[in-house]
Formats: sequence, C-alpha cells, structure tokens
Amino acid sequence: MSTNEIRALSEAELQELVAASDSGARSPAGPVGVFIAAVALSWSIFQVLLASPVAPYLLPGDLINNSRQIHLAFAMFLAAMTYPLFKSSPRDHIPFYDWALGIAGAFLALYGYFFYDKIVANGGLADTTDAYFALAGLILLFISAYRVLGPVMVILAVVFLSYVFFGSSEAVPDQIRWAGASLRKAMSHMWITSEGVFGIALGVSTKFVFLFVLFGALLDKAGAGNYFIKMAFGALGHLRGGPAKAAVVGSAATGLISGSSIANVVTTGTFTIPLMKRVGFSAEKAGSVEVASSVNGQIMPPVMGAAAFLMVEYVGISYVEVITHAFLPAIISYIALVYIVHLEAVKNNMPTIGNKVVNLFRTILGMFGFFAGFALLCYATQYPVSWIVSLFPEGSGWLLSVLLGLVYVALVYFAAQTPDLEPDDPNAEVVELPDIAKIYRSGLYYLLPIILLVYFLMIERKSPGLSAFWATFLLFGILLTQKTLKAFFRGKENSISRLKDGLIDLKDGMIDGARNMIGIALATATAGIIVGTVSLTGIGQVMADFVEFLSGGNLILMLIFVAILSLILGMGLPTTANYIVVSSLMVGVVVELGAQSGLIVPLIAVHLFVFYFGIMADVTPPVGLASFAAAAVSGGDAIRTGFTAFFYSLRTVALPFVFIFNTDLLLIDVTWTEGIIVFIVATIGILIFTAATMGWFLTRNRIWETIAMLLIAFALFRPGFFMNQIQPPFEDIAPADFVETLGAAEPGSQLRTVISGPDFDTLAVKDVTVPLTVPEGDSAEARLETLGIMLVPNGDIQQLDEPMFGTELSDTLSSFDFYGDDPVQISSVQAASDQMPKQLVFIPALLLLGLIALLQSRRAGRSQAGEEGAPA
Repeated sequence: MSTNEIRALSEAELQELVAASDSGARSPAGPVGVFIAAVALSWSIFQVLLASPVAPYLLPGDLINNSRQIHLAFAMFLAAMTYPLFKSSPRDHIPFYDWALGIAGAFLALYGYFFYDKIVANGGLADTTDAYFALAGLILLFISAYRVLGPVMVILAVVFLSYVFFGSSEAVPDQIRWAGASLRKAMSHMWITSEGVFGIALGVSTKFVFLFVLFGALLDKAGAGNYFIKMAFGALGHLRGGPAKAAVVGSAATGLISGSSIANVVTTGTFTIPLMKRVGFSAEKAGSVEVASSVNGQIMPPVMGAAAFLMVEYVGISYVEVITHAFLPAIISYIALVYIVHLEAVKNNMPTIGNKVVNLFRTILGMFGFFAGFALLCYATQYPVSWIVSLFPEGSGWLLSVLLGLVYVALVYFAAQTPDLEPDDPNAEVVELPDIAKIYRSGLYYLLPIILLVYFLMIERKSPGLSAFWATFLLFGILLTQKTLKAFFRGKENSISRLKDGLIDLKDGMIDGARNMIGIALATATAGIIVGTVSLTGIGQVMADFVEFLSGGNLILMLIFVAILSLILGMGLPTTANYIVVSSLMVGVVVELGAQSGLIVPLIAVHLFVFYFGIMADVTPPVGLASFAAAAVSGGDAIRTGFTAFFYSLRTVALPFVFIFNTDLLLIDVTWTEGIIVFIVATIGILIFTAATMGWFLTRNRIWETIAMLLIAFALFRPGFFMNQIQPPFEDIAPADFVETLGAAEPGSQLRTVISGPDFDTLAVKDVTVPLTVPEGDSAEARLETLGIMLVPNGDIQQLDEPMFGTELSDTLSSFDFYGDDPVQISSVQAASDQMPKQLVFIPALLLLGLIALLQSRRAGRSQAGEEGAPA
C-alpha cells in the first residue's frame, strides 16, 4: 500500500458511512429498534395518505392543515432516536437524554397543532407563554439539526436569529442596523406563523419531497439500482475506460431515484471503482469519476434532490417548466463526463474488459436509441389513454388500472424467463460483461413506475405530489408481488409464501424512505429561520447593496461572489439547505444587478446557478463528503480525490455562467426546432471545452490549440457576444420619441428601457433596465394604458408617475421613490435592430475546429506510424 493510499472500507463499513450521513448511525436491536421502525413506518404511511386523492376523506382536516408540524415532529423525534448527539454517545441503545429531547422536540413541533384555537383567537400572534415554548422549540430544533447536519447550519441560523434580536445594537454597523424585534414578535414570526420554520421550504418538504425520496427508496429496494448498473456496464463495459463510462451512466440513472450524492457514490462505486482501478485508473481518479458522476445525479431531472420543488414555489412556475429548463444542462454535463473518462482512457492507453468486439458507433446508437425510445414511450402513452378515456368516460380509471396491471404481469413473466440479477464481484479474477440481450428483460417492469411518474407530470400535468403518489402506489404493488409472480411463472412450489418477502421489502423500503428524509426535513426547517429573518428584517436589500458594493456593480464579479459563497456554505450544509440560504439572500441581488447592467436575467437561471454551485460543495475539499465517501471505497487520498473530482467537474462550474448569459441553454422561449439545434451545438461546445481542459483532442493539444478550442467553445455557447461586436443588437431612440416608437412597433416586439430615479430606501439615483413587450392596441395611448405606464412629459424628459396598481410594472418599479424631489424618468430607449442571425458565428468557429482536427489527425498518424516502426 502506498503512502498516498488508505485502507478501502469494507461493505459493512461503507453502509455504516452512508447511514451516518443519510439515515442515522444508530439502529438499536430489540423492542426499541422495533419501536423506531414503527415510528418511521408511520411517518411514511402518513405522508402517503396525505398525498393521496382520498386524503380529505381519510384524514381529519386539522391533520391536513397542520401537516408541516406533524412532518417536523416525526423528523425531530427520529433524529433523537437515530443520530447520536455526541461522538461518544452509544450506538446500540438510546440514552435517557435522547428520549427526553425526542419527545420534547416532537411536542414543541406540534405546539401550533395542539393550541391552534388559542393562537387563532390571538390573531396568529404569540403571547408570552407561546413565545417561551417557541423559543424552546427553536433550541431543540438547533440540537436536532446539529446532530444530523453538523454545526455549520446551526451556527448560521443562530447568527441570523441573533440579528433579529440584537440588530439595533450599536455594535452592529450602521449599514445593516435595524429596529430589532421583541421576543413575542420574533417567535410569532419564526415558530407560530408560516413565515419562518414552518414556511415554504418545510411545506415543500412535506408536500412533495418526501414522496419522491420514498419513491427512490422503494425503487432501489425493488432492485432497480442493480439493474441500472448492470445495464450500463453491459452497454459500455467493453469500451476503453468502460467501467468509468458505466459509472457515469449508472450514476445518471441512479440519480433519477436518489437525491443523495453519498448514497449514489457508495451504491455504484463499490462495483465500478475497483473495475476502474483494474483497467488503469489510479485510486484517486477512479474515485473522482464516481464523485463527479454521482454528484451530478442531483441536477438530473425529474427529482433533482429537493431543489426542483423549492424552485416551483420560489420562482412561481410549474414543476414541468423547472425540469424542462434544467434538462439540457444536465444531459450535456453527463455527455461531457463520458468524454472526460474516454480521453483519460485514450491518453493512458487503457485496456478493455471482456472479449466483445468494440463497435463505438453501434454502442452510441444503441444508447441513444434506448433513451429516445424511453422518451417516445412516455410521450406516446397519452394516445391510447385518451382513446380509452373517450370510449369509457365513466370507468376509464379502473380500466386503465387493470390494463397497467396486465402489462406489469406480462413484463414480470418476461423477466421470469431469465435468472434474477445478482451483484457482481468486481474483484473476481475474470470479470464477465453482462449480456444486455439476456439481462434487459429481467428489469423492464422497473421502468413502469418511472413512465407513470413522467406521464402524470409531463402529460397530465398533475401536481408533483399526486404524480409521485401514483408512481409510489404502483411500486407498492411491485414490491408486494414481484417475487411471488416470478416464483409462480418459474413453476416453483409455495409461490404464495413469497408474499411475505414482498411485504418485508415494502416495509423496509418505507422505513428507509422515512429515515432518508430526516436530514432534508430538518434542513428545510432550519433554513426557514434564515428565510424568516430576511422577510422580518429586510436585510435582503441591505445584502444586495453590500454585494453590489463588493462587486463594484460588475455582474461577472457578482456571480463569482455568489458561487464562492455557495461553495463555502456548502462545506457545512446539505445541498437543499445551501440552496435555500443562498437563493434567499442572493437571487434578487443578481437579478437586480443584471437589470442595472442591461442584462435581463430570468429568475430560474439564477436559481439554477445557485443550485449548481451548491452541489459542487459535495465535491470541493476540504469538506466534500462525496469525495470522502469515494476515497473510502477506492482506498485513495480523500483530498486528492476531491481536487481531481473538481477538475473533472469544471464543466459543471462553467455551465451556470453560460446559461446566465445565454438562456437558450435553459430552453427559454425557444421552439422545438431551435431546441434541437441548441442541444446539438451545446453538446459540441461542451465536448470541445472538455477536450481543451483535458489537454487532449485527437492527440495531445498544443497550447495555441487549447486556447483556440476554449474560444470555439465560447463562440458556440455565446454566439451573441461576437455578433453584437459586429452588429449592435439594439438601436438607440431618444426618450422623447418613446410614445411614437411604442405606437409604431409590432405587437410582441420588445423595447428595452432604462428607468432612472431615486431608490425608495436610500434616495440614491439608480438605473434599472426594464424590457417592455409591446402589447396589442390601436394607438400608443391604448398600449401605454395596457402596460400601466403613466407619462408626465417635461420637455425632452419623459417623467414617469407611479404605475397603475396591479400591473407588472407596478412590481418591477416598486423600489423607486415616485414622490421624492428627483423625478423617475425614462433615460434610455432601445429597439431591436435588424441584426444578422447570431448562428452565423458557428461557421468560422467550426472551420477553426476542423483545422485543429486536421492538424491533430496528421500528428496522431505520424505518432502511430512511429510507434509501429519502432523496434520491439
């Protein structure tokens, strides 16, 4: 063993590592263990009933109305039971103080439920007694968060809470000083109302996230995880660097069902990392590939950890829109990672595994055909469904359920013709590649719940919670019956007795799902304190001014600042909590600063930017937990693994900056045809960027080739930058001609206006870029009325009166003081010019790429000829 390597952990130690991070390291035996399992099972049953269509008939109204309190009560109690408070705390039994903390925490979480009538009678405000109970609740929440999430989250929440109480102190700088709050006011905001702990974030955890986490746990318990890994290894294992490519694709598939980077690393890494080491990857590089691919599982729709559901609430768009915007960056990021490991294998001339004949074109075509076929199947399902609904409008639901059951039984019969898949031993002397032609049928029925989930989300446009409920309900049936049906179709005796095994699998899956939710529930609850502080004190605007001062008004520096903040906070926070904190503080700042810089940044783009850098914290040393997990599997050095994984993740670092400035990548306002072109061009761009950063394209890059490829990648990602230098995208119009221009413009076109005036809080004059979409209207006056603009002409100056209440502009311009001494006015107007298509920039970029490819292919040919001519 080299000095740079540590001992690789055993399977049992790895599972304990995952448990300590995701579900709690304490599992006492005996009656206490049964009791904890029963509580976790009860939590899952409650959440399933809450998401079901029959919830109003099965659950009392007060339980539904107070579901957030119940959600947190389960989490706080189970945290005390399953996560030791101190390193020295026992693992095999629960000490008395944890019983006390667990019961007290659950009671205080339910305080609003128990005393609901009293709180309503007080107008939703806390009296003195309520305030002290709420303060005790916050303290116990901090203790729960500390034991599950570590100290950083607690310290951050305490700092913000201290600002609520002591923000008026002279020790606080003038710029962020505020009046302060009494104990009653603060506790009302933080614990009694839905502004703090029981706010939007915990509501999302209650309504949506639990069902998706449970869905992933049940799908994995059914055997889908092993099936996905086998399929990926069978499809890609025979290629050069095949185990690494299989790790990437397997982790992407596992990311569909798991929101945990660490669980993803251990689940796929225990098989792929030893195989990567066998074909020539060092321990650190093998671990890094697994980290980079596993962490990216969180950006892969449809689950995306919990962030996708939070974005629905924070951005105010549908879940379908969120995952549509997130889809393309996630896909091209994984394509780039496959290319990274391919280049590593080629650079180091790594051998292949097995005796399959390598046909790269057929492999790529087969992979594309599988994913395209799966997407087509999800989309095409709507046609037979709508046909059945039109024929049998009354009983279509029951009929479709029966047909789905028949399809499931048929696929299980199909699976029963092949042996059950057993996990392979990556350390065996001879590694046999799975034969896809034989094994694919063994798990096709695992795709049914995923198809059902996608169908309800994308086609029926049902809520995420209801969609996850029906997919989970189908998984209940699969877990209960799959073993029995397989035994029956294989002609085995006592097949009915396998129902018991199915029931045990279902119970274990529901318990695992609940235990996996403890950390997320506590993270969203604790982050609610920070969100509540922002809403109570108004510090968000102060932060905006502070960050603008630090960045000097430069948007790029601002984005770098936000990225660094996300990375630093992410060192001690789980991804979900990190996203909530940074988005609460910084998203509005970026949007506002972008508007002042003349760049209209969509809200979803900034939220995804924050989220991407939040997940990078799982990679980045010195705390990257996923890197430590991978090092525990590989036996490599954790810090070096983290740095290598960060290098492999450079495309994940670059993409957020790209889609801030080129929102086509997020498929915003693009047609189907444009979307396909964007996908092709973005894929080429990310591959070229990857080749540049890896220093290898067809052969080793020369310095000028690397610089040129970075320039080509930039041109493909941001063609508008170069076209704008050639031909300005807008022409300036005098503000005095604004009304005339508005009247003559085509409906649907856009005028970019810069509004100048005093800030409502600071009275300092500021500029804000406001895009105005020209509405329908017979005259300029009618269009002005539709927009809500009230002009007060003053010579050549177009002064503005306060926009009409209820219009979009009234919100956009709400930060201006319309009644001060300085007027609010239109200081600049721009109309779109007749610019050439920005896609023309692709032509010289691709020609330069062709030149580099030609030069490198000649060098590669000469190098190969030299090797063949060399003496043996």
